[in-house]
Amino acid sequence: MQTLLITGAAGFIGFHVARKFLELGVHVVGLDSLNDYYDVGLKAARLEQLRSFDDFEFAHLNLHDREAVASLFRDRKFQRVIHLAAQAGVRYSLDNPFVYLDSNISGTLAILEGCRQSRVEHLVYASSSSVYGSNTAQPFSVHDPVDHPLSLYAATKRANELMAHSYSHLYRIPTTGLRFFTVYGPWGRPDMALFKFTKAILEGTPIDVYNQGKMKRDFTYVDDIAAAVVQVADCIPHSNSSWNSDQPDPSTSSAPFRIHNIGNRQPTELLRFIQVLELAIGIPAKMNMLPMQAGDVPATFADVDTLIDAIGSSPSTPIEVGIEQFVKWYRAYYKV
Repeated sequence: MQTLLITGAAGFIGFHVARKFLELGVHVVGLDSLNDYYDVGLKAARLEQLRSFDDFEFAHLNLHDREAVASLFRDRKFQRVIHLAAQAGVRYSLDNPFVYLDSNISGTLAILEGCRQSRVEHLVYASSSSVYGSNTAQPFSVHDPVDHPLSLYAATKRANELMAHSYSHLYRIPTTGLRFFTVYGPWGRPDMALFKFTKAILEGTPIDVYNQGKMKRDFTYVDDIAAAVVQVADCIPHSNSSWNSDQPDPSTSSAPFRIHNIGNRQPTELLRFIQVLELAIGIPAKMNMLPMQAGDVPATFADVDTLIDAIGSSPSTPIEVGIEQFVKWYRAYYKV
């Protein structure tokens, strides 16, 4: 790869993916709007880390600015694009729905158009385990239909997959969607459970534990996510000659299109997750037990067979290791 575009480069996952590519000597243009959904200072600190690499360039752009995005694609001729910019958060979408349409739908369309005009070799984009919605058969498989989202956030992520397929079909742009499962780790977002729990425990305040802590999540360490994204970027999809339109497989197509889950294959009950965090911090948590919140699902569990077929590996970092690494980062960054 000569030049790679990563959108959302100042974000949690985008930062780790960008750093992984830069460590491999790839020239990266990192795009981010630096919006104030959460602490802009944390985003700036991530960018400072990336700017220590000679091969990093920062493009301060909002994907709403269609002409600026189109100009960037015309000027740079990216070989591949990693699209990670999005408005995140299931709960935030309950109160701020239009933000998700602007960022996740319009923003993705701007990237798809840029890829079409520039004939990009491969577009890899972030989807989410949230698309499985009311599905209960586990582990969640990319071969299963995902037609019943439980939040607008999930609906926009599913829409991104459908939009990508239409561009793969119409313009033969190779696209790969990655359904991330509950990503956590150093440099995480302040609105994420691990960050909020760690902050509250260290401050001696109660943590909100939904569904009485009986939810299960396939917690996936961010370094594993970044490593998988780097490998997937080299796995350019082709038309699947065996795809059957009478029994359509949602994960593949007669177009150059693929969907993969990226998860740890180890669903962990939330109370166990908190227990490991307590041990890492050395302080017991005060817990405020609450019912299930709207938009949440009781459990997630990733079937990663297609990912293993594509890259030969899948995430495997245990929560005992990942949580300890997060706590070390948190204490160092916030000088606790």
